[in-house]
Amino acid sequence: MPQLPAAPEMTRAYLASDASYDGVFYLGVKTTGIFCRPSCRAKKPLPRNVEFFATPRQASFAGYRPCKRCRPLEAPGKPPAWAAQLIEAIERDPGTPIREYQLRARGLDPARVRRFFQNHYGMSFAAYCRGRRMSTAFHDIRQGHRVEDIALGSGFASASGFRAAYGKTFGDAPGKATAEPIRLAWLDSPLGPLVAAANDQGLLLLEFTERRMLDKQFDALRRYFGCAIVPGEHPYLTQIRRELDEYFAGRRRDFDVPLVYPGSEFQRSVWRALLTIPYGQTWSYEALAQHVGRAGACRAVGTTNGLNRLAIVVPCHRVVNKSGKLGGYGGGLWRKQRLLELEGVTL
Repeated sequence: MPQLPAAPEMTRAYLASDASYDGVFYLGVKTTGIFCRPSCRAKKPLPRNVEFFATPRQASFAGYRPCKRCRPLEAPGKPPAWAAQLIEAIERDPGTPIREYQLRARGLDPARVRRFFQNHYGMSFAAYCRGRRMSTAFHDIRQGHRVEDIALGSGFASASGFRAAYGKTFGDAPGKATAEPIRLAWLDSPLGPLVAAANDQGLLLLEFTERRMLDKQFDALRRYFGCAIVPGEHPYLTQIRRELDEYFAGRRRDFDVPLVYPGSEFQRSVWRALLTIPYGQTWSYEALAQHVGRAGACRAVGTTNGLNRLAIVVPCHRVVNKSGKLGGYGGGLWRKQRLLELEGVTL
């Protein structure tokens, strides 16, 4: 059974609605008989009216009902069903755009849909749909198909409209020497959805979808590779899906998918060092700094650790405080704890 943080730490977390503790503990409210996630936005109960639990099962056995607002029984980070259904519809027919009136017909507010895709994919829903169409079009152009035929098959009324959209996405006209785009896909996992990006060099990004730095990570990839990021599939995305399934099932300790992590020489040295931390072990930030020959740069090492764009596969979750406590983690402390537990680490 996972150990709970200290009571003052949990009290501070739930009073601040700190989502990084979601999944690390749950709080039962004695005056209402419900239990919540720490991030619940309901009115905060007084500390004397709260007790803490490590799992929803414990809270339920103690007689508490799940909160209808924060839904603590649902997998943290699980995307809403409507979002998954929209993505499935796009994948079935990327060439047919989904208009706002069609979203309303599904009972969805277009503004809500736009915000969700902006927060989780770094682009609006319309841009996501356009990018998916352009991804298919890019492949067809490389195969020698006529622009006019591709335009009609991509849901555009005219070749000129298609050319304008293509230029907006790739920065050049169809048929010109355009850099191969980075492919972006959503991946499911027991710890919530992940977004992954890959090109022909390897896996470029693997992040939990609610990571606050996701927009900056996308911007960095565009800057490093000088190309568009579009929804689509790639053999390396297929490979990382399979390897993650094996990892979470306990059948894989090391990942074979090629990794690409551009950055400064110092950043790359830290990320290479993370790859040497054995499965089932942890290093302190001090040990990591010593390993890269920068014993006095623990703060810089910690910052670089947090800038890692390849969660899980570049195992920044294996770095903990010198005291043995978890420390920080961009995907949330509860995920760091679950990953270490999966690998057999007890803190």
